[in-house]
Amino acid sequence: MQVGIKYTLDWVFGVVLFILLLPFLAIISLAIKLEDGSPVFFRQERPGLDGNLFVIWKFRTMIQDADSGLNSDGTVGAVDRITRVGKVLRYMSLDELPQIINIIKGEMSFIGPRPVLFDHMQRYSREQKKRFLMKPGISGLAQVMGRNTLKWSRRLQYDLEYVENHSLWLDFKILLKTVRVVLLREGIVLDRNPEFVDDLPKKDESK
Repeated sequence: MQVGIKYTLDWVFGVVLFILLLPFLAIISLAIKLEDGSPVFFRQERPGLDGNLFVIWKFRTMIQDADSGLNSDGTVGAVDRITRVGKVLRYMSLDELPQIINIIKGEMSFIGPRPVLFDHMQRYSREQKKRFLMKPGISGLAQVMGRNTLKWSRRLQYDLEYVENHSLWLDFKILLKTVRVVLLREGIVLDRNPEFVDDLPKKDESK
């Protein structure tokens, strides 16, 4: 029952916030376009509830053709891939705001396990895949406990803890902690860092 109430509240507050923030979203969109042109948004398929794919929305914070700035092993090279506007958005976690669209569409929640890449999902154990029993969130337990500095296995432990112990009260506490984490800019990593946090088994080892 609490899950149903949670998703209803998500939709209601999602619509209200989208209307209130529309002028602010327009200003951010203009800033991105003026610095680095189109597209303004970054969209990518991610596994959501029950592992079903959906298209996540974010403000684009990287330069055009950002992957060309990676080394051959996928690590970050010498090229600064983050735009000036993008750095501000990431520091303040504003790049995630377009995910309100995903919430209104019923694909995401304000609080829940963060949506991951499809390739990551294929490396999860059967137990770890239980994180997909709830909609992914803009923020979540792992995000207020370390964000991108946590090892991936540790993030999954927090995700499972959230799914197994979910309540509206827990959501409220995570929401308050999210405000603190964002204001203090804790656990922020501007670019990808898998070489430091990826401790999951490879695909052929995760079955």
